[in-house]
Amino acid sequence: MKSLRPYLIWFGAAVLVTIGAILGLQWVRAHPEHIPSARFEFAHPQGWATHRKLVALASDDSACFAAFDRADAGYLRRPAIGTGVCRASQRMILTSNRFVPTMRPANVAPGCAVTAALVLWNRDVVQPLAQKHFGQKVVELENLGSYNCRKIAGEKAQSQHSTANAIDISAFALADGTRISLINDWAPGDKRSEFLHEVRDETCGLFSTILSPDYNRAHADHFHLDMAARTAGWTVCR
Repeated sequence: MKSLRPYLIWFGAAVLVTIGAILGLQWVRAHPEHIPSARFEFAHPQGWATHRKLVALASDDSACFAAFDRADAGYLRRPAIGTGVCRASQRMILTSNRFVPTMRPANVAPGCAVTAALVLWNRDVVQPLAQKHFGQKVVELENLGSYNCRKIAGEKAQSQHSTANAIDISAFALADGTRISLINDWAPGDKRSEFLHEVRDETCGLFSTILSPDYNRAHADHFHLDMAARTAGWTVCR
């Protein structure tokens, strides 16, 4: 009579594989933020696949606006403008400050994907750091604009501003009226500078690009944030 040991070993291995597969499926269902194929939702925490999903939204207008609809986020969709490499079809303005602080000027209309990233940025980076350093909320974001049909300064490549797939943030206003600006407060010396540097550092990996005053003189007064699509999904943080 043949030994049952080999069969028991195979059976045990099959059971372990099955259990592993079940646990794996349960983990996937519980952590959609790590799964590239899972639908982007604002309610999800940031995960391994978040940046990839945001970049995908930049080329899928219907999917991007649908995410805002599911989150019941009020917004005003602006008409598409421009042609060719300067066509911007995703421009939008949030109509409440529930997801992003009030914008100044208020008529800036960044692309849907950039706006989606701003929502996560505000939730996961800006507000926690404002509480850490100042014990209060950021209530306004000052900006230098979004749409601008042009090439990157000194380069042949088209700027992400050409499709409103970027925004420049120049200052933060706190609930008590305190204003923290890149041009005045970047240099080391106090908690305003610490706040700005930590915002830059903790933003790395969320947007495709974040450029700060450390990058060059052209960015001495703002953070440049964009959702550029790049080979292998690499990001720039300077």
